[in-house]
Amino acid sequence: MSTLAIDIGGTKIAAAVCDADDTIIQRWRVPTPMNADAINQHIAEIYREAVAAGHTDIEAIGVSAAGNVGADRKTMTFSANIPAWINYDLSEHIGALIDHAVPVIVENDANCAGWGEYVHGAGQGSKNMVALTVGTGLGGAIVINGELYRGSFGMAAELGHLPMVPDGDHCGCGLRGCAERYTSGTSLENFAKSAVRRRPQDAKRLLELCHGDITKLEGPMVSQAAQEGDVLGLYAFNKIGEWLGRTMAATAAVLDPDIFVIGGGVVAVGDILLEPARYNYSRFLEGSAYRGHAKIVAATAGQDAGLIGAANLALR
Repeated sequence: MSTLAIDIGGTKIAAAVCDADDTIIQRWRVPTPMNADAINQHIAEIYREAVAAGHTDIEAIGVSAAGNVGADRKTMTFSANIPAWINYDLSEHIGALIDHAVPVIVENDANCAGWGEYVHGAGQGSKNMVALTVGTGLGGAIVINGELYRGSFGMAAELGHLPMVPDGDHCGCGLRGCAERYTSGTSLENFAKSAVRRRPQDAKRLLELCHGDITKLEGPMVSQAAQEGDVLGLYAFNKIGEWLGRTMAATAAVLDPDIFVIGGGVVAVGDILLEPARYNYSRFLEGSAYRGHAKIVAATAGQDAGLIGAANLALR
C-alpha cells in the first residue's frame, strides 16, 4: 500500500510516493505553472509515471495546496496564487485526467505540514497541538484529541488572520491588523528596514549585506546578521518573536494546547526567535502564573513535512 503525495508550492510542485509508514520512496519536482489546467496535467502525469515505475499499489493521491480548502476536502474555495481556484473542484479535475483510478484528497498546505509534524515530527505524543508556520505569511494547523481540526467549513486554523491590532497594517486578505502582518518572514524584513531607517548609526552590517540598498534587504540577510549578534537583526527577531508570543497566548485562551510547534524558514535561527516568543507567550497568557504552559518547540520534520502530512491524511 502506498500514497502519492503532492505539495503545490509557489514555485515548484513536489511529489513523492510514500509507503504505509509515510516513508518517501520516490520523488518528483517540477516548476509550478500559474495555470490551473497545467497544474492538473502535471499531477496526472506524475501519477502515470509513478504507476509506470512500478508503484501499482497507490491507493490515493493527497494534495497539499496553498489556499482555502472546503470541508469536502476536494474544493479550493479561494487561493491568492491561482486565480482559477475559486470554488474549484481540484479533486474532480485531477481525477478526470486519471480516469478516477484513485481518490484525490485535497488539504490546506499548513494543515498538511502541521499534521506531518504531529505524526512524524515534534508533535508526536501530544494530545492537543497547534503548529504555526512562519513563512511569507503565518500558517496554522490545529490537532484536538489526536485529530486534525478543520472546522465546520474547512476554514479552521487560519491563525495568521487573528485580528491582533485594531486598524493595523493592511493584510493581503483585505483586513487590517492580522497576526501575520507582525510575525512572518515579510514582517521580519519590514521591522529590519524600519530599524535601519531609524537607526542608521547601528545599521552597518545590514547595509553591508544588502550592498547599501535597503529595498533589497531580505529575510535571510536579517537572519545572518542576527546570528552574528547584530543589534538591528536581533531587534527584528525580537519584534516578530513578541508578536508570535502574543498570537500563541491568544490561541491558548481558546484551545489550551499542550504544545506549539513552530516551523517555516524563519525558525532556522532557533532560540533567537523562540526565546522572545516563549517570554511573550508567558507574558500575555491569561492566568499565566496559575496554569500549565504549553511547550514551544521548533519543528523537526523538515521540508518534507507537507508531503508526509498529505500522504498520511489522504488515507484517513
